[in-house]
Amino acid sequence: MQGRPLDGIRVLDLTNVLAGPYCSYHLMLLGADVVKIETPGRGDLARHLGPDPELNRAGIGASFLAQNAGKKSVELNLKDLAGQRAFEKLVGVADVLLENFRAGVLARMGYPWERLHELNPGLVYCAISGFGQTGPMSQAPAYDQIIQGLSGMMSVTGTAETAPLRVGFPIADTVGGLTAALSISAALAARARTGEGVHLDVSMLEASLSSMGWAVSNYLVSGVAPEPMGDQNSTAAPSGTFEAADGPLNIAANRQEQFETLCRLVGREDLVLDDRFAEREARKAHRVELNTELNRALRSRSAQEWEQILSAAGVPAARILTVPQAVELEQVASRGFFTDVPLPGGAALPGGNVSTARVSGNGVLFDGVPLRPTGPAPALGADNARLPELFTRWGAPAEVTS
Repeated sequence: MQGRPLDGIRVLDLTNVLAGPYCSYHLMLLGADVVKIETPGRGDLARHLGPDPELNRAGIGASFLAQNAGKKSVELNLKDLAGQRAFEKLVGVADVLLENFRAGVLARMGYPWERLHELNPGLVYCAISGFGQTGPMSQAPAYDQIIQGLSGMMSVTGTAETAPLRVGFPIADTVGGLTAALSISAALAARARTGEGVHLDVSMLEASLSSMGWAVSNYLVSGVAPEPMGDQNSTAAPSGTFEAADGPLNIAANRQEQFETLCRLVGREDLVLDDRFAEREARKAHRVELNTELNRALRSRSAQEWEQILSAAGVPAARILTVPQAVELEQVASRGFFTDVPLPGGAALPGGNVSTARVSGNGVLFDGVPLRPTGPAPALGADNARLPELFTRWGAPAEVTS
């Protein structure tokens, strides 16, 4: 791979916490030069979020470290003249401006799209918000949990007895950030042809609805409202979580040949001949009975044994792991997914003898090479003194007149 796809792209990042920082983290992995513009003395709220109080007090909470490696930090007060002039000089030469304020906040600070476009006609301006910049809910506050509930996501998570349930990680923030990164990349490709910038208005609610795939489309197309089914797959059977000798096992025998192979390998070829299970729709209608029969057979071996046996025969199957187990998978390590980066300012993790944090990649190999962070997450204002150098590198005048 010759360089990175976004090498030379300059990103001004005004974002906080997760959706926006997650977006700019992926732009950084792809090669962009990302500069966080942070509120003096306070910075990104995520600096104080995470399970370790010491890191939170130091302004390098785990939530911040995870999404901000490879970026730079400059403190600017956009409410005073010097800060505004510095910001405008950077906007004038930036390729991307990213923010995730509530709708209209940046405009009320004196920077509507029209003003930004005037400062830089080629600027790609991306605003991420809970509901988008327009519409009757545009001014409502929104966090991940709020979007999960409004999107219908929680209504289909869990079982009939336990739903609605929140997905176990902030998926609406994550999807919103990925949608923004995709949109920015597309806008940059279009700008290469036209020279014109664009205003991207990303709604986390709409991005979440889009990501829900069949749960939404089945209702829109067929009028069938999805229901919570726990660990079962509404489109196929047997497909879900089953009981091995030592714990749960996921099996997704979604095709006829996979079902037949599964029955053969567990010693229950008779199930293929049973009218209740002979074809897909019959299996879905008699899911409970089929699962009961398969669980009896699957309890004869461990989950890891079945994973190896079934996978080798082309039946998708795998153990259910905890997060600590998942991050130690040899498969993930073999592709270089995680990277150890130094902590800002030589800080140490609890215990005092570990000065690095492990952060994730983006799951893509470019010409066989994983994309890694270019450096650690920045301490608040770590690049304040290098602002003149930043002006020069980005092609803006170095002087900022107060």
